[in-house]
Amino acid sequence: MKIQIINGPNLNLLGTREPGIYGSSTFEAYLETLRQRYPDVQIDYYQSNIEGALIDKMQQVGFDYDGIVLNAGAYTHTSIALQDCIRSLRTPVIEVHISNVHQRESFRHHSYISCACLGVICGFGMDSYRLAVEHLLYKHSHA
Repeated sequence: MKIQIINGPNLNLLGTREPGIYGSSTFEAYLETLRQRYPDVQIDYYQSNIEGALIDKMQQVGFDYDGIVLNAGAYTHTSIALQDCIRSLRTPVIEVHISNVHQRESFRHHSYISCACLGVICGFGMDSYRLAVEHLLYKHSHA
């Protein structure tokens, strides 16, 4: 099984960016924990601050991977281009957020990508990624 995790803008700063909201762990440290927990799953990771690069990566893996876990960051609330890309893929995409976006500024309450995703997980810190991986594993084993 192959799962691609994709993080969008500013998520390269996890561990230093607003630790009260996002925690003090880097994503790379969390990724190692995730890979150890699921040794039989290939979990690839990509991060970019550039919208087009996120689209390029999703198009690259979106036809042969078993799932994409996408934290599009602020592009969640602005990008119809990401929505169009997700709709064009065969691979299911789960939208994740570290914080509960519904407890934050009102502009974060709307997602342009949720309607194209298999599901949305938010507010569980880094564990949001594990929950998404768990669902993809469940879906794959019951296909």
